[in-house]
Amino acid sequence: MQLSKQYIIHKDALQNSDALFQLPEKVLQFGTGVLLRGLCDFFIDKANKQNIFNGRVVVVKSTDGGGADTFAQQDGLYTHLIRGIEEGQIVDETIINASISRVLSAKDQWNDILQCAANPQMQVIISNTTEVGITFSEDDIKAQPPASFPGKLLAFLYERYNVFNGSAASGMVIIPTELIVNNADKLKEIVIALARANNLNEAFIEWLECENYFCNSLVDRIVPGKLPTADKTVAEEKLGYTDELMIMSEMYCLWAIESAKEKVLQALSFSVVDKGVVLAPDITKFRELKLRLLNGAHTLSCGLAVLCGFETVKQAMQNDIFFAFVHDLMIKEISPALTNDSLSYEEAKEFALKVLDRFRNPYIEHKWLNITLQYSSKMLMRNVPNLLNHYAKNNTAPKLMSLGFAAYLRFIDSERNEQGQYTGSANGKEYIINDDKAALLHKHYQRKNVPAFVYEVLEDEMLWGRDLNKFFGFTSAVANHLENIIAYNKEDKNLLEYMSKL
Repeated sequence: MQLSKQYIIHKDALQNSDALFQLPEKVLQFGTGVLLRGLCDFFIDKANKQNIFNGRVVVVKSTDGGGADTFAQQDGLYTHLIRGIEEGQIVDETIINASISRVLSAKDQWNDILQCAANPQMQVIISNTTEVGITFSEDDIKAQPPASFPGKLLAFLYERYNVFNGSAASGMVIIPTELIVNNADKLKEIVIALARANNLNEAFIEWLECENYFCNSLVDRIVPGKLPTADKTVAEEKLGYTDELMIMSEMYCLWAIESAKEKVLQALSFSVVDKGVVLAPDITKFRELKLRLLNGAHTLSCGLAVLCGFETVKQAMQNDIFFAFVHDLMIKEISPALTNDSLSYEEAKEFALKVLDRFRNPYIEHKWLNITLQYSSKMLMRNVPNLLNHYAKNNTAPKLMSLGFAAYLRFIDSERNEQGQYTGSANGKEYIINDDKAALLHKHYQRKNVPAFVYEVLEDEMLWGRDLNKFFGFTSAVANHLENIIAYNKEDKNLLEYMSKL
């Protein structure tokens, strides 16, 4: 039997299901993706079940691929498996999410979507349309539907403005979750520019600017999406029903929303049910924690992990030597460097320990080679600032960061194949280097002397925006590590032996 209202009622599988299904629609959500369902809708569902938010979600499907049929067949219900490690303990939870009331196709049901603007209980708009979604393009908001996400959003807000005669109470709380810095500020700027391009009146634009709250946000949760077929079959046999919308996520969750406005706090009442929702006047420190510790540690570890012969993150974290490297990298080098007046070492350490649990998650297959995608730009964005932070407080080279940097240089040592691709090899296996800077680094590698090569790469401002040789002792530390990595490779010795001696 397929998961649906009928199944829920027949099996009494969801407590207070009748009340949940009758809740009013309060949220318009652009996107059917697993991140929104595994994070934002998770919080809303949790609050509804505690009789706090008491509102459901209307989802707008904007893509042409597929349809909303499965959501309709399952009455918006889906199973959410939460699996991971928390404080060293395995977590395996199952919930039935009942937050979605209906899914509407922008292509076929645009008028139905606009009708939602007339709902006085509608309070919140959420989006995840990928980073490309928050870009300006010439768009006609009278189209059925407008082509872009900002165009659709503007059309909805303009409809709401007209229905409620521009009342202050009709303004919305708008929270984009796209992974760009200051996502709401950029979205608001685009929407206002698009309103002017469509010659909308100044009274509407004033309402748009003053009575609607665009809130920057940061989301962080790994939601791989559909389970592998074998795992899905096992889960369905255990649950006793089939579910085409079933998703799995890790335990950790964060939705940091930037606002201190009273209307926003009231509209987002679901925020009180889970510590994973954070409302703060400034979310910079949450972005820094994620970028410098989680993403930075991933990037400083990925090349080294491949050179050690590990395929997945969880596999590497099961090795005591590699685990110790990642632990010490985050706790002893990145966390102390990251601290400032608004971020304490204890906060950074607490976050780092959660990251270690996430990396060890036995349910998630995260391949190191995938993490090496655009390796050079990730090192620039994530770890050059880590170096700057470190040297602002120290005058010695960071031992583990420099090892991670040396492993990056060894990983990206390449040959060019007949297809014009740059390839590297480790442990007898060849891999493709997917990096926009591969050609530039390949040119640098023509210099065979390791210290000279390292110096030349580190001074290349096209790579780093600065001369990294100016960090005292860093050049020699990287060169020394790289020479040892090369020597161990030549002797067919595993790098774990070298790492154990550090």
